[in-house]
Amino acid sequence: MIRLNKFLSEVGICSRREADRLIGQGRVEVDGRPAQVGMQVRGDAVVKVDGKTVSDVPRKTILLAVNKPRGIVCSEASQGGDTNIIEFLRYPERITYMGRLDKDSEGLLLMTNRGDLINEMMRAANFHEKEYEVTVDKDFNDRFLKELEVGVYLKELDVTTRPCQVQRLGKRKFSIVLTQGLNRQIRRMCGELGYRVQELKRVRIMNIRLGHLRTGGWRKVTEEEQRELFALLENGSGEETEGERQNG
Repeated sequence: MIRLNKFLSEVGICSRREADRLIGQGRVEVDGRPAQVGMQVRGDAVVKVDGKTVSDVPRKTILLAVNKPRGIVCSEASQGGDTNIIEFLRYPERITYMGRLDKDSEGLLLMTNRGDLINEMMRAANFHEKEYEVTVDKDFNDRFLKELEVGVYLKELDVTTRPCQVQRLGKRKFSIVLTQGLNRQIRRMCGELGYRVQELKRVRIMNIRLGHLRTGGWRKVTEEEQRELFALLENGSGEETEGERQNG
């Protein structure tokens, strides 16, 4: 027996959190009956999502590196006047994002058809590096960089950010490497110190780098990159987060 949400994740349909949402909406059936959140299924159960039978045959891994433009929303649902990442890419197979970037941020986004990889990324999100390049609205001094580096108290979230790596790239531009996944973390950190983020680009997730990928473009993650990424995820630890969060 296996929990239904885990089954749907492992066969690449969606993340476990998304599976619970689909189940709650009545879009999942098990042996011809509406599924219930938290239920377990046998190996020979017939599972359907939106009327289509789910196969437990493992599918070939799809893992894309995307350079998300500003203005594109990380969501699978329709966003009214905004374009979501699924609509933007129009990839011929079902894929979704591994960790979000907010609408006003750009840069590296990983997309996959493997729900289990998304779960691993969520569990390990507080323990693996994500690197950003940030431009703020005015010149800063070394004290600003040091305050970012040692940790900033965020009043809205009532939490002090973890120590991180920060490097000056210009009078108003710096790079920052986070091992934490608080909502809009960089924007909040800069705001607490009296600065407003004008541009924010994610350039690395763990071992995967944005490189020279054009804005709006995508590439397949190489087999060598995949092997290293999977090893890093496997070695990760920690509890699953309460939900996917946006660093931007």
